[in-house]
Amino acid sequence: QVQLVESGGGLVQSGGSLRLSCAVSGSTLDFYAIAWFRQAPGREREGVSCVSSADNSTYVRDSVKGRFTISRDNAKNTVYLQLNSLKTEDTAVYYCAAAYYYCSTWWDPDDFHSWGRGTQVTVSP
Repeated sequence: QVQLVESGGGLVQSGGSLRLSCAVSGSTLDFYAIAWFRQAPGREREGVSCVSSADNSTYVRDSVKGRFTISRDNAKNTVYLQLNSLKTEDTAVYYCAAAYYYCSTWWDPDDFHSWGRGTQVTVSP
């Protein structure tokens, strides 16, 4: 069973940057597409970005396009999410999740079988 652990969250001012990490253990990252989701208080969990294993294709939701970048380092069994030009509306708990190989319907949490516990990102005005 694959395990995922997020890190890198914190408190940052609007316009600032953070880099989130998702460390994968229990299996090799080569088998998995990894997505980042986020959930703000009172809101549904939403897909932010995904990187596939099969061809390293990346996907990102429109509201963060040009600001957030996903990448993977299979040698380190780690996936990163670089958050730039952060806005207050980016405040949420960020989760990483694993699916086999492809980011098929990556915006759908039901597509992912393994989840981390999340890391809090808070953006102040």
